[in-house]
Amino acid sequence: MLDELGPHAPTLLTPWTSRDVAAHLVVRENDYLAGPGLVLPGAWGRFAERRRAALARTDFASLRTTLRAGPPPGFFRLRWVRRLPNLNEFFVHHEDVRRANGLGPRTLEPAMDNALWRNVVLGRWFLARRLRGAGLELHWAGTARTVRARRAEPVARITATPGELLLYLFGRQGAAHVELSGPAEAIHAVRGARFGM
Repeated sequence: MLDELGPHAPTLLTPWTSRDVAAHLVVRENDYLAGPGLVLPGAWGRFAERRRAALARTDFASLRTTLRAGPPPGFFRLRWVRRLPNLNEFFVHHEDVRRANGLGPRTLEPAMDNALWRNVVLGRWFLARRLRGAGLELHWAGTARTVRARRAEPVARITATPGELLLYLFGRQGAAHVELSGPAEAIHAVRGARFGM
């Protein structure tokens, strides 16, 4: 995707471009000092952002090469890290670039759908933790698979493929192709909630 669209393509993370997303991913996996600051607030977060912004000013081809090489030996090569946070991070940021450039949902292989569903199930409580005033069910469209993300009444249901559910839960509600159903007050609560990290 980065090769096709180049370094200046818009993303869902305005004002970031595809170059900024690439720099973010490189810092996350390769800068052990700044990496944790990408999710931590305060001084550490500001430090990480300065490192990311500096890296974004470097050669785009070298950013792509670093990403393709994968993470250095260590934490990001652990199997559970590759299966959960890395899969989420790379899938969502890939879609950040695709969706901002008019490219809709992809048809994924069954193994990828299953992996994304597993991550939806594992991350549902955390990613929906700020929802108030309603319960939430997540339903994999076209299957019998449903999980509860928040326990409360009334209950809203989001129905979609696993990738679209993940995008919604990561705060990309405007770009995710989902069906929201349930009582009006539950739907209103879900639409007004801030999902994500």
